[in-house]
Amino acid sequence: MVMGAGMSESAMSAAGEAPSLAVDSHTAAAEMHAQDSESDSEESEMAEAPARDSAAEIPVTSNGEDVKHMMTGGPTLKETRIVSSSYGNPSEGIIEAEPYRGSSFFPKNPVMFPSNAAATRLAEHAQDVSGHAGGLKNTQSGPVVITDDISKNIALEKLEQVKKWSISTYKCTRQVLSEKLGRGSKTVDLELESQIEILRDTKKKYENLLRLARQMATQFYQVVQTQRQLGDAFGELSVKSPELHEEFGYNAETQKLLCKNGETLLGAINFFIASVNTLVNKTIEDTLIAVKHYENARIEYDAYRTDLEELNLGPRDAVTIPKIEQSQLQFQIHKEKFDKLRGSVSVKLKFLDENKIKVMHNQLLLFHNAVSAYFAGNQHQLEQVLKQFHIKLKAPGSDGPSWLEEQ
Repeated sequence: MVMGAGMSESAMSAAGEAPSLAVDSHTAAAEMHAQDSESDSEESEMAEAPARDSAAEIPVTSNGEDVKHMMTGGPTLKETRIVSSSYGNPSEGIIEAEPYRGSSFFPKNPVMFPSNAAATRLAEHAQDVSGHAGGLKNTQSGPVVITDDISKNIALEKLEQVKKWSISTYKCTRQVLSEKLGRGSKTVDLELESQIEILRDTKKKYENLLRLARQMATQFYQVVQTQRQLGDAFGELSVKSPELHEEFGYNAETQKLLCKNGETLLGAINFFIASVNTLVNKTIEDTLIAVKHYENARIEYDAYRTDLEELNLGPRDAVTIPKIEQSQLQFQIHKEKFDKLRGSVSVKLKFLDENKIKVMHNQLLLFHNAVSAYFAGNQHQLEQVLKQFHIKLKAPGSDGPSWLEEQ
């Protein structure tokens, strides 16, 4: 009986404290909601996980300590139910608990409540990211602008060059046409022009000489080849014809000797052709290229000179004076260029004349001595001519390396 009284008193005390605990639990839940609304998403998840775990693990019994522990668990308070019938009922004050079906106050899925501190940090981070991206964008867009400026400058320079070329070409074409029609004046250096005409005429004559020498070398090469074949034929008949052995033998030796001397003469002629070809197609041609540049500079000089003379004949006002000054500047530039090229051509013509005399003197002496010795039958003199001019003959059949040697 005493134990029943003690149990009834403890049950009654638990029943008397239950309403106050329920009220306190609602107040605690409200405070937790307010704190969660101010905290960030990480703190809300940390607060919800222990509450759900404690609600799932705490067993519900009729003991007062278990009831208190269960009430302080947070979300499980809403699932408790106090059953009170009559005062003397043995079950009064007993707290019954239903199985946990989820809280109506807290959702099953975690909810992240907005936090002022977290929002502030996110805003600052977004500004930093946007600022960094803006910096990168500006950094990347910088070279593009520079490239555009460079391309524009290059295009402007090319356009200016085309403009200057067009103006110069127009003036030079007009000057050439006026000279051919006999209307325009022409700057003429009589001494230099005569030297240029002599050089051009000399080149034509040397080209004709070179053509004839090549023709002679080709024909004489055919004669030498015929002599070689004829000597081989005489030698074969000398062996097969015993009754004419000596006669065929003499002719075979004569043709072989002529073939050998012909190859020597052919070497001298080829050396003569190579030297004259160098003189005509390289030395004289280089001088004529310089003459061509001089003539172009002369046309430009006369074109800008005529343009300046026409401007000086016209009225002088605010519009024409800048044009006259610009024309005077261009005239001076082309005059200096013309004078420089005229002096260069004069020097080249002088050196060319000296070189031409020296080269042709040696080559003509070589040609004369070689041809005279060959047709005189003086083999010793012919060989001395080759030694005098340091001419080395190629061995028979050594015109060039074979395709196997070139690999």
